[in-house]
Amino acid sequence: MKKTSTRLADGRELIYYDVRDGAPREAVDRRPLGPVSTTSEIRRDPLLGDSVAIASHRQGRTYHPPADECPLCPSAGGRLSEVPDSSYDVVVFENRFPSLAGDAGRCEVVCFTSDHAASFADLTPEQARLVLDAWTDRTAELSRLPSVTQVFCFENRGAEIGVTLGHPHGQIYAYPFVTPRTELTLRSLAAFKEASGGQNLFDDILARERAGERVVLEGEHWVAFVPHAAHWPYEVHLYPKRRVPDLLGLDEAARAEFPEVYLELLRRFDRIFGAGQPPTPYISAWHQAPFGGLEEHHGINRDDFALHLELFTIRRTSGKLKFLAGSESGMSVFINDVPPEAAAERLREVASS
Repeated sequence: MKKTSTRLADGRELIYYDVRDGAPREAVDRRPLGPVSTTSEIRRDPLLGDSVAIASHRQGRTYHPPADECPLCPSAGGRLSEVPDSSYDVVVFENRFPSLAGDAGRCEVVCFTSDHAASFADLTPEQARLVLDAWTDRTAELSRLPSVTQVFCFENRGAEIGVTLGHPHGQIYAYPFVTPRTELTLRSLAAFKEASGGQNLFDDILARERAGERVVLEGEHWVAFVPHAAHWPYEVHLYPKRRVPDLLGLDEAARAEFPEVYLELLRRFDRIFGAGQPPTPYISAWHQAPFGGLEEHHGINRDDFALHLELFTIRRTSGKLKFLAGSESGMSVFINDVPPEAAAERLREVASS
């Protein structure tokens, strides 16, 4: 992997990740951009104890531009984009309309390919491995920032999810706090460790799921399953078999196998609802151990956490979406219309031949 860092016209950082060591990346951003101005502010909810990012400047962000005006495609001819060069393998840059900025964290955009019409599932294993390497490198770099406590790599795919740019891309949020979802996980992890005399909750879950009927696919180093209490109609958790706290902890064998396993999962998601259906909208999210903020969870350290990816769709059946209505949005009590066992069976049925 070759890594090249540069600056955009407004001072934001942009990094090229290339599969091979080719010609130098010397293209300059020629757009007349002024400095980025943000209003990001973190406010604490005194009742729930969680944090909310207030970012009013995001109201003006780019919204469903036509393909020939996509800001994530390479610059070509007289059309200038967020990527100054005429081609790229993978590129990462600071978001122009960040939810988090400065002391409130950092937000980055990850473009998986320069091909506007592709999706992650269309990538070759070599391209998918490069994305994994970029996620890992950004996790390492962002974790060193003094304001960052947790790094979250994710992809939103599909207009139904709320995606406003059609180009295949994901994001990385570097939070200045431990996220509420992770806080809940850490509490459960600490409680289980104490009650079991030092056992690990992630190890227990993985052993039980591998012995059950909800395994979707399994390789030498990774296993994917629909969890016992899945929140979403079709939800898969992907774990490395060797527990590691974050992407940096993966060994070469796990890294080499990841593209094959992950690409197969994504392709199955697009076949869930049958031929002729539009691409399945999904969220794909990496859960990594925080780099700080563990002091409140007695007896827990970073190595107790298990890196894993959650992949889920909000489509519950052909032409119908799962909306977060009263119970889910008002009380955080999910109601799932698809039994996890049925979801796992369907995801095995649509395996690549």
